[in-house]
Amino acid sequence: MRAILCKEWGGPERLVLEEIALRDPAPGEVKIRVRAAGINFPDVLIIQKKYQVQPVLPFTPGAEVAGEVIGLGEGVEGFRLGERVIGFCSLGGFAEEAIAPAAQCVALPDSIAYAPAAGLLLAYGTSWHALHDRAGLKAGETLLVLGAAGGVGLAAIDIGRAIGARVIAAASSAEKLAICRDYGAEAGIDYGREDLRAAIARLTEKRGPEVIYDPVGGDLAEPAFRSIGWRGRYLVVGFAGGAIPALPLNLPLLKGASVIGVFWGGHMSREAAAWRAETAEMLALLAAGRLRPLVSKTYPLEQVPQALRDMAERRVIGKIVVEL
Repeated sequence: MRAILCKEWGGPERLVLEEIALRDPAPGEVKIRVRAAGINFPDVLIIQKKYQVQPVLPFTPGAEVAGEVIGLGEGVEGFRLGERVIGFCSLGGFAEEAIAPAAQCVALPDSIAYAPAAGLLLAYGTSWHALHDRAGLKAGETLLVLGAAGGVGLAAIDIGRAIGARVIAAASSAEKLAICRDYGAEAGIDYGREDLRAAIARLTEKRGPEVIYDPVGGDLAEPAFRSIGWRGRYLVVGFAGGAIPALPLNLPLLKGASVIGVFWGGHMSREAAAWRAETAEMLALLAAGRLRPLVSKTYPLEQVPQALRDMAERRVIGKIVVEL
């Protein structure tokens, strides 16, 4: 089979496409014929040895896939050969075949296409876990989404809209904000052109949002937190801005606010039953048209390096996917 290989640490230009043989699935694993694979920011980091997981070279990046089951390891129950599934494989997704733990796979309804399904697990799973489970976002509350035009940002807008919250999108351009509004954001903040705190105060009548969803970190974190409402919940989702911020701890004290970590991978492994139920609920809403993942571009397998460059250089809106 063909697979993208990382043989040396570095940028996407060092990746190669080669023919390799994939092992049989071990006990508790399934082998998947990959039809689509989601591309995520951690894929950019892991090939540069900048991610918390540092696999042994050579390896194939790519964490989430959609396709059909073509092999079952010993002891696997609940799946059959030929069944459509989505799966979180951590590594190995940018290939014609991949292996994933059966516990991290879910059956995919026939009505859902592979491309949007491949981008559902991480982006929508993270946002669902953050907003429903960690923040307990309620209808009528105000949700501020930073980095709103990215994959997890648009997912947060989509899920916040479905909950019935008032969503304010914050992004770096008017073009990105226009897409956020299409996805249900009621208002937008272009933090490339206007002061973030002043805009939040204006759009919330100085009350501040009840929930802030932050996948960016960096210089946006402190001014956003200073703007949070009383008893607000600040969701720490990631650090796509590059820098891990340090918040003065008097800020949550003065606002009676909470800083809440969102680790979807830990949730999936430690709370598997809840994760599977959430994923099934998301798939049902997707099949019913109540969630609308945006796949802005697809790439063939040989163009994975270009896809990762686009991700690294912040040229991506919504989700991008490899199609095979």
